[in-house]
Amino acid sequence: MKPILNKIAIIAGLSLLASCQSFFDEDPVYSTTTDTFFNSETALETYAIGFLESHLPSAATLTRGDQYSDICVTTQTEGFLKTGGYSAQQANNWARGNWRPLYNVNYYLKHMKDAAPYVDDATMKHYEGVGRFWRAWFYWDKVKTFGDVPWYDEPIDPDDDEQLYKGRDPRDYVMQKVLEDLDFAATWCSKASKYVNTNVINRYVALALKSRICLYEGTWRKYHGLDGSEEWLRACVAASEELMGDSPYSLVSTAGEETTNYSKVFKSEEPQYTEVILANEFNATLNRFHDASWYYASGSYGQRNSGPKAFVNMYLNLDGTRFTDKDGYNKTQFKDEFAGRDYRLRQTFITPYYVKKVGGKETNEFAKVFPGLTTQLTYYRIIKWNTDDDANESNTSSANSLPVFRYAEILLNEAEAKAELGEMDQTVWNKTIRPLRERSGVSGAMPATADPYLASYYDGVTDKWILECRRERSIELYMENTRRNDLMRWRMGHKLTVEFAGIHIPELGKPFDMNGDGKNDLCFYSKSHPKSGSNQTGVSYVEVTAEEGDNVTTYSVNKDNCLVYILDREWADYKYLYPVPKNALDINPNLRPQNPGWDD
Repeated sequence: MKPILNKIAIIAGLSLLASCQSFFDEDPVYSTTTDTFFNSETALETYAIGFLESHLPSAATLTRGDQYSDICVTTQTEGFLKTGGYSAQQANNWARGNWRPLYNVNYYLKHMKDAAPYVDDATMKHYEGVGRFWRAWFYWDKVKTFGDVPWYDEPIDPDDDEQLYKGRDPRDYVMQKVLEDLDFAATWCSKASKYVNTNVINRYVALALKSRICLYEGTWRKYHGLDGSEEWLRACVAASEELMGDSPYSLVSTAGEETTNYSKVFKSEEPQYTEVILANEFNATLNRFHDASWYYASGSYGQRNSGPKAFVNMYLNLDGTRFTDKDGYNKTQFKDEFAGRDYRLRQTFITPYYVKKVGGKETNEFAKVFPGLTTQLTYYRIIKWNTDDDANESNTSSANSLPVFRYAEILLNEAEAKAELGEMDQTVWNKTIRPLRERSGVSGAMPATADPYLASYYDGVTDKWILECRRERSIELYMENTRRNDLMRWRMGHKLTVEFAGIHIPELGKPFDMNGDGKNDLCFYSKSHPKSGSNQTGVSYVEVTAEEGDNVTTYSVNKDNCLVYILDREWADYKYLYPVPKNALDINPNLRPQNPGWDD
């Protein structure tokens, strides 16, 4: 693992361009032609590590790629969800730089064959699998965004106008090519020990990507009315079961440590390779840091990211019963709603149990660990990625490694694919959902009936197995850059405009105790419900718009007297695909027609 990080550090900044001479022109040692560069396993390894440096998801993507979704509240929304805020004129992701990663991979796949006289066949196939892994991921991302896209499996000659100005290939054709690449990588990438848990692409990583992509495509096709759903879902099952049956991975799960098992995966500097299949590794020794703690703690640097109450309600009780089956569940006070609940809840959000270092000393003192509305929006403050040390909350100094693929996702993919195929049963449940719940203290019992709360949230879905898979996925993979994809494939884009409710307010105008320590902490008031008496020491006062005639604020209250952050967003079904940028259509009219619903 450390040697790989060192190699990445050495080649960071090198650009994979058209020739090996330009690729390596920053170092005279590597100033060479293609014919002489690809002449050893070391050369293949060096090029492949370059893909990790340039293609691996960033810390920002991994920790906040889902911030514009239904289960994260942000200060502002993105232009894509604003009324009239996005068009083909503003669209991007089709410029030269957006396609360069594909050129780099195709260039590598074409020229790596020059190494065949010097490298054994198994190693050659491994490194071809690495290249095809990255091409599959690239094209999946493009198809998710635009639907039909032009397929290229060789570097384009700049004089080949026919290829440069070709039209878009159908989604089905492109995704079949993606599946071919995935199958090759999952078959021929090595699982030898030198490639495993060293943060490079190997067979297990390839299987993880195949599992993820095939679930996406299978459910996209099912819920968007396209043919071929079953083929993709069965490919997901095959990849997931191969990884589950023949790999060194399992869940990080120690008996008696249910309150911390989950958070270990996200707060450790050393990747938790018991569960983590591939990570973006950060390391203080090598001076690699990220900003996640700062982003989630700062009201100005970040988006004051917070959880909405509708999502918090989805967490089960420890005995496996549904929190939302309780009368008046939505009016439960903050100080009471975490008791006896899934321990992942307290490892994801600040609760009355939260402890962190302040000034180098651990404390649970409410005023020190719980921020006001200047740094969060609903009082469900996200801490999943935080190092729980205020020393990292005002700078880029977090060194906790970030999972890209982990075993928990494979279990979730298997469970959901089986549920969508109508093949979920106790055997599948016991291998997938049950261990995920039990490692965080929740009963692994199967559901007897469909949850009416989830059925209402995922309107139109009544299958108890599918609903439970969605519950588990949203909780287990919270803020891991999966939720937006999930909503798109489930055809649930309209959930991006849900009400952003926060904590229940016992009574407007009256201070109350947030964390149960016997001291009042908060008071919400309005013109129609004014503060009672003079301000109390230690109490934060927040004005809301409760009724018509109140002062206009960014907060209101709903029918259950829950705080609501007001954020206008708009959804239309044509937004399941982004528009092809107008400048791309102008340069290459063969890319038309534009995606449905979007004007040129």
